[in-house]
Amino acid sequence: MRKDGEKMRYDVIIVGGGPSGLMAAIAAGEKKEHVLLVDKGTKLGKKLAISGGGRCNVTNRLPVEEIIKHIPGNGRFLYSAFSVFNNEDIIDFFEGLGVALKEEDHGRMFPVSNKAQSVVDALLRRLGELNVEIRTNVEVHDLLVGDGAVEGISLANGDEIKAAAVVLAVGGKSVPQTGSTGDGYPWVEKAGHTVTELFPTEVPLLSQEAFIQNRELQGLALRGAAVSVLNKKGKPLVTHEMDMLFTHFGLSGPAILRCSQYVVKEMKKQKGEPVTIRIDAVPSIKAEELFQQMYKEAKEEAKKAIKNVWKGQLPERYLHFLMERAEIDPDQQAGTIATDKIRLVCQMIKSFDLSVHGTQSIEKAFVTGGGVSVKEIEPKTMHSKKCRGLFICGELLDIHGYTGGYNITSALVTGRLAGTNAGDIMKEN
Repeated sequence: MRKDGEKMRYDVIIVGGGPSGLMAAIAAGEKKEHVLLVDKGTKLGKKLAISGGGRCNVTNRLPVEEIIKHIPGNGRFLYSAFSVFNNEDIIDFFEGLGVALKEEDHGRMFPVSNKAQSVVDALLRRLGELNVEIRTNVEVHDLLVGDGAVEGISLANGDEIKAAAVVLAVGGKSVPQTGSTGDGYPWVEKAGHTVTELFPTEVPLLSQEAFIQNRELQGLALRGAAVSVLNKKGKPLVTHEMDMLFTHFGLSGPAILRCSQYVVKEMKKQKGEPVTIRIDAVPSIKAEELFQQMYKEAKEEAKKAIKNVWKGQLPERYLHFLMERAEIDPDQQAGTIATDKIRLVCQMIKSFDLSVHGTQSIEKAFVTGGGVSVKEIEPKTMHSKKCRGLFICGELLDIHGYTGGYNITSALVTGRLAGTNAGDIMKEN
């Protein structure tokens, strides 16, 4: 740190101590600059510490092409960034810090310790080795901008801190308990940036269907269901085959979270009208094949109660729920059930439609959709095209992916590039 009159001056300031900010601070610190990391919270890495169910899904080992596919919100913007620093580099980076990683299903990478805190501790140790100055409980009030260039930050207490480069890594509006409360949007707008409309993604869905409101299926999980979001004409916009969960307010679970952004967009298109979700509880078997199988079972075990004949086809509560809708008494003798009723219950197993009426709030979402327009960011450096010396990374950008290590990959990669290039600006000056 240097004194500039009565004002404090650094080479690089990073605002935000989440995944992107910590990575940016390390990258800037490796340039051996005078680097300051400020965060308004009491401790750094809060979002990392709770990610992946407290185990921290640090990245994903799928090929870059697949990772981009799993980032439906402007993932293609990251091709340039991945050519400089990618998911394999993230793995090497953490292993270089002494954090051994292991691969789990769908390419997800976790610390061998199964503790997110070991990831946070390794990052903080590295910041200490690099002599990056850290200040917590510091509330940033605004960006200081003059003549098209960033000049530093002003704090809520009236202090100003000057720097030739500022990295904004303050996150979006989701998971506000970790400090992501949307502070950065007015700052970037002041610097000349466009903030695209914000919306919740990776968020549970709300439904006013009577059976949801009556909590008939609350707590019931369907494993490996195929969940589709339908457009106004009844055509699937997207289908995700993963676990899902019925709740007291609607639907949740991995398949639902992945579908949620499509619900938001379709509702907007339909001016707020409810959107139809279709559930196929057994995607591995074709409809006619399922019918033949269930019909055969009913005829072969004609004297048994139908609930015992079809037991094991799918979770008992869900089977009974669908049978009731097809007007089949679970205690009825299998051989007495009309063919059309068997066909109807099979149709519902393969294609059960319900209306969803919205999502939980952006604050309850795992990820924020929308943000700083990527058209206004240099894709290989994260340098603002609107304001010299300003770098923007992480969830503040209009980039959003599915859960499974994709958002954190985006945050770490964009943070790395932002910090490295903020350090390089100093070398140019």
